[in-house]
Amino acid sequence: MAQPLDDGPFFHGTKAALSPGDLLRPGFASNYRPEIIMNHIYFTALPDGAGLAAEIAAIDGAPHVYEVEPTGPFENDPNVTDKKFPGNPTRSYRSTSPLRIVREVTDWKRLSPADLRMWRARIAAIREDDGAEIIN
Repeated sequence: MAQPLDDGPFFHGTKAALSPGDLLRPGFASNYRPEIIMNHIYFTALPDGAGLAAEIAAIDGAPHVYEVEPTGPFENDPNVTDKKFPGNPTRSYRSTSPLRIVREVTDWKRLSPADLRMWRARIAAIREDDGAEIIN
């Protein structure tokens, strides 16, 4: 397992309305394949990356980006670092330990309507591809 590159700050994007001190835990549906219950909680060192995840999440609601603090060990996200972006330029991580909400971040870059449609189409294609494996 490669050593994570970052010390933070870290961010998580979701449509859940949360407060400082709340804990995000693994064991919930994937943003991209809702039929899969995730064994990890995912986060990034890039606020705009967390915003992208929030905007394309499969659940209804307003997107939120939170600064988070890992409560335990974490690793590079193998779904992007091993499959798509060697070296982890997306600065994406995952943990089996909870993430503590520090604060909500409001200055992340929102997707344009055209980009949001494009990303939703890409996610829909992933959902339809039975061979698109998520390393869980």
